[in-house]
Amino acid sequence: MLVFDEAAIAQWLNPLLWPFLRTLAMLTALPVFSQRAVPIRVRVGLAFFIAISAQASLPVLPVLLLDSPAAIAAVIQQVVIGIAIGFSVRVVFSALEFAGELVGLQMGLNFAGFFDPSTGGQATATSRFFGTMAAFLFIITNGHLLLIQAVVQSFHSFPVGSGLSDFLHAAAAPKWGAEVFRVGLWVALPLITMLLFVNLVLGVISRVAPQINIFAMGFPVTLGVGLLGLVLTLPLMQTPFALALERMLTMFGPQG
Repeated sequence: MLVFDEAAIAQWLNPLLWPFLRTLAMLTALPVFSQRAVPIRVRVGLAFFIAISAQASLPVLPVLLLDSPAAIAAVIQQVVIGIAIGFSVRVVFSALEFAGELVGLQMGLNFAGFFDPSTGGQATATSRFFGTMAAFLFIITNGHLLLIQAVVQSFHSFPVGSGLSDFLHAAAAPKWGAEVFRVGLWVALPLITMLLFVNLVLGVISRVAPQINIFAMGFPVTLGVGLLGLVLTLPLMQTPFALALERMLTMFGPQG
């Protein structure tokens, strides 16, 4: 005879509930998936599918009564860790968008700003272009597989029911801001160097031949060289993006 009591229901739901909550929180903060164009039902379905598929790789999860204070604390823990995983990927995307801002500033394209519906603010053409390339690279470099692996490994590194203080100390979230500038400068440095050399040449020309209207000639030259350099350096974007993404997601793996 089957008996349906609160303990039995909790024992059935707990192995699926905690990975589902952590994955759903991650998808809520993840770039592309957090946009309004992605329906909530798609995120819930993906989180449920990942939670079921990851059952064989997950450790033994504790059984907590759903109305207990420990369960409420576990829900908060899953939401915080899931949002942190998604936000770490957003940091890498922001680094490439920051590189686009720097390149656009040197090319003279930052005056062409428009509304970005994903962030609700102003964005430039080069920043949106780099952001779109980051979304493509995320799929090409199997970033989605690294993300699922990071979610599964996070249950080994930060088990359900453990304190948030250990996670916040290991994640070192305040240092993530430096990653934006470091990776952004790494990606934009070749183009910045090239455009700096062009500006130096234009400065020499203006001194040697003052009769040349350097302001009328400088913008198309800088823009043309910038677009050419953008095409030439675009294949080099994969390496820093992949390394930065792997380094950010490693924080949620086994702690040495």
